[in-house]
Amino acid sequence: MANRNPFKLLIVDDRLEIHQLMRRYFEKYPYDLVFADNGQQALELLSTTSVALMLLDLKMPGMDGLTVLKTARQIQPSLRVIMLTAHGGVQEAVAAMKLGAVDFFEKSVDPEILGSKVNQIHEMWQLEQENRQLRRRLDSRFRFPDMVGESFPMLKLKDMIARIAPTDTSVLIQGESGTGKELIARAIHHHSQRARGPFCPVDCAALNETVVESELFGHTKGAFTGADQSTLGLFRSADKGTLFLDEVGELPLSTQAKLLRTLQERVVRPVGSTKSLPVDIRILAATNKNLVETVSRGELRQDLYYRLNAITLEAPPLRDRGGDILVLARFLAGRFCREEGHVPKQFSDHAQAALTHYDWPGNVRELENVVQSALVMSAGDAIGPGDLSIPMTSAPHPPGNLNEHPTTMSDHQARIIRDTLETTAGNRRQAAKVLGISEATLYRRIKQYSLTEVLPRAGNSGRSG
Repeated sequence: MANRNPFKLLIVDDRLEIHQLMRRYFEKYPYDLVFADNGQQALELLSTTSVALMLLDLKMPGMDGLTVLKTARQIQPSLRVIMLTAHGGVQEAVAAMKLGAVDFFEKSVDPEILGSKVNQIHEMWQLEQENRQLRRRLDSRFRFPDMVGESFPMLKLKDMIARIAPTDTSVLIQGESGTGKELIARAIHHHSQRARGPFCPVDCAALNETVVESELFGHTKGAFTGADQSTLGLFRSADKGTLFLDEVGELPLSTQAKLLRTLQERVVRPVGSTKSLPVDIRILAATNKNLVETVSRGELRQDLYYRLNAITLEAPPLRDRGGDILVLARFLAGRFCREEGHVPKQFSDHAQAALTHYDWPGNVRELENVVQSALVMSAGDAIGPGDLSIPMTSAPHPPGNLNEHPTTMSDHQARIIRDTLETTAGNRRQAAKVLGISEATLYRRIKQYSLTEVLPRAGNSGRSG
């Protein structure tokens, strides 16, 4: 993939020695290096060549870096730009940020620091390339309307489902509680050749041990007290379709032996019968346990484990799905509002921050409950953080000492916010007006950069003009 679509790094500087320095440093990396001597040359190159990242000098003869940045982002909106300057300036850093630069470094910065930032962007670019390929492949063949999310773990999962669904192979779905294992099983069935047949889910943990074999394999009339008529059982009910055994590790050992025989011979013998009957089913199983450990403790037959585990799928936890959290929250809120006939509600900025910074130990199931509860509790037009039944956590702030000389855009941004707050005596409304941002955005930045000490003490909110 790298040869067909390389990571193209464009370095724009009017000084030849900077070109040579950059070439010597970056030639050890798998980047396709391209150079431009001035802004006009860079823009001409961008109009004909796809570039992933541009290192752009701020001060150049003719067209300056900020002008190049603005036009370059219009030519290639997905282009990432790092500004470089020999003259560190707060005003330029803020201007570059507003125009879409991802960072701002002085040319005197340690090359390893700059290289680390470029490598980080390269890794993100690689993920985006793979995501794009997965999405193209999936869009051409499959649809997953109920599996909401476009994060990398979800795209990988959907790609695996697309690959294995047309086969008749047994699949073991592993994952924490609440990650949507049954939804994955339904997606496999929906895209399989058995889609017109039944999909029968079984919660093995909920089956009564005394009647579990009757539930699974059926029974004949009179097989035991209360058996007034014969039953098919779940295996025969799923004939020509898919049987989904959720929490399969909870089955009694005696039932596991009979299940293994059924899977091997493709026949079932109802309780009380001497005759075995053929079944044509596909088995999908799921668990939130480590089945290897379950086997080692003697709670699951090893031969059954190998029979069920022809292919393993991992349901990713919600905390690993990044941007899917807000997408899912909005999807669930819309669905609940339609079902209950309520007016749709949006999440406030603070509520969105709380949702994305929470760890979600209960995964999607917990998110469903939180969203549904928030819609009931919210009295206004929007859902606020106080409506969410989760612990409030603050966004992480970048490391570093603000007293140090700033070398990155984050440092510049923190410094200018601190200076503005000090100039306005901590008045957030006035500071936000000076900075040209909303008061809510300023409040988030204050928390992000731990600048609360700049605000007035209790008794003066700093909000009045």
